[in-house]
Amino acid sequence: MEKLVVVKNFLNKSEAELAKGFIESNGIATVISADNLGGYRPHLTYGMGGVQLLVREKDLLKAKELLEEI
Repeated sequence: MEKLVVVKNFLNKSEAELAKGFIESNGIATVISADNLGGYRPHLTYGMGGVQLLVREKDLLKAKELLEEI
């Protein structure tokens, strides 16, 4: 399994989903990670580092470049 790294932290899942869609439309697989008890306690997201957008380590630089475009 390839190592996943954080491309960017977001304050909410909606922003992370938009970035995820844009990056994936450019051929890079992404994963969103948010510790909010499965959506049951969304307020916990802020205290746990926000919503993380992850990519494979080899895709990190390209993903960051893509995020700079938006």
